Amino acid sequence: MIRDDIKAATITAMKAGEKDRTAALRQISAKIKDRDIEERTSGKSIPDDELVVSVLQKMAKQRRESIEMYITGAREELAAIERAELAVIEEFLPQMMDEAATIAAIEAIKAETGAASIKDMGTVMAELKARHGAVLDGKPASGLVKAALS
Repeated sequence: MIRDDIKAATITAMKAGEKDRTAALRQISAKIKDRDIEERTSGKSIPDDELVVSVLQKMAKQRRESIEMYITGAREELAAIERAELAVIEEFLPQMMDEAATIAAIEAIKAETGAASIKDMGTVMAELKARHGAVLDGKPASGLVKAALS
C-alpha cells in the first residue's frame, strides 16, 4: 500500500536527518488524514490506494501551479522549494499514461460510445476518468480528447 510506503519513507528520512524531505512527507500524511476524515463523514467508501493517489495528484497539481506562479513572479527560491516537494510527491504516484496510451484509450472509448463530435467530449472524458483516473493526467488528456473529436 502506498500509505505504508509513505510512513516508511518518513521514518527513513527522519533517521537520516533530511528535514525538508521529512517535512514534505509529513505534509503528505496530513493531507491523507484530512481526506480520511472527509470520507468518514461523507459515508462513501473509496479503496485506500485510490484515495491516496487522488490526494497525491491534487498535491502535485498544486505544486506545479505554484512553481509556474513563482517563476512568473521571479521568485526562484520559492519555486525551488516547491520543486523539491513535487519530487517527493511524485515518488509515490503511479506511472502516468503516456500520450500514445491515452490516445489509444480515447479511440477505444470513442468507438464504444459512438462519440463523434465535440458535444460528446464530456461523455468521453467521464469514461476516460472512470477507467484510467489514477494514471491519467487530466489536462493533456482533455486536449487529446478535444483533438480526437474535432
